[in-house]
Amino acid sequence: MMKVPIFFAAGQNQLELVYIWEKATPEGKAIIFCLIIFSVMAWFVMISKYLQMRQAKKLNQYFTAEFRSQKGVLDVFDRKVQAEGCPLFMVYKAGSVELDARLKTPDGGRKRLVSIKGIEHVKRTMENAVAQESLKLESGLILLAIAVSGAPFLGLLGTVWGVMSTFGHIAQQGSATMAAMAPGVSAALITTVAGLLVAIPSMFGYNWLVHNLRVLTVELDNFAQEIISKMETEYLED
Repeated sequence: MMKVPIFFAAGQNQLELVYIWEKATPEGKAIIFCLIIFSVMAWFVMISKYLQMRQAKKLNQYFTAEFRSQKGVLDVFDRKVQAEGCPLFMVYKAGSVELDARLKTPDGGRKRLVSIKGIEHVKRTMENAVAQESLKLESGLILLAIAVSGAPFLGLLGTVWGVMSTFGHIAQQGSATMAAMAPGVSAALITTVAGLLVAIPSMFGYNWLVHNLRVLTVELDNFAQEIISKMETEYLED
């Protein structure tokens, strides 16, 4: 008799999963439910952070081109340009507001030059803005880190608990046949599979997002240094 190939047995595999689920202990089902919640949260974070970082990169490119096309360092600020959601603009805005406050005269005009102490205040303000923007981009990544490190352990907990329950049940029955052990062990192992299905995508997503976060942070630092250099060239006293 001809054997049916494995790839034609999808319906049977689905029935096996249903059978394993039915044989799982209440504790195992509760752990799988928690892992499903972790998975939904992890995918939400990965998608939302990806969209946020992609938008930040685009806005950074637009703002960098606009800033470098101006002659003066405060030209964009004086035009009252707004670019919410752009990390580079927020750093530039923080520095420009501080520099403008240092240059203002009582009659509403601007002084021509600013002291070294004033430039140092501007520099610290921009460093603080860089840190704040980095924290905004980093927010939410802790959930992915928890999913990566916690999901496998939750799955392992469910497996150990299920195997323990299976052996306890077999000891009470006094029967150690394969037919008596297999359903409980297979149901226990499904929690480990669920934990890995949560942790593996979260691990790849977390590493990718952390890499992009580092790139954006370096861009923020470099841009802040560029702005400070231009401010010193235009407004610092000799």
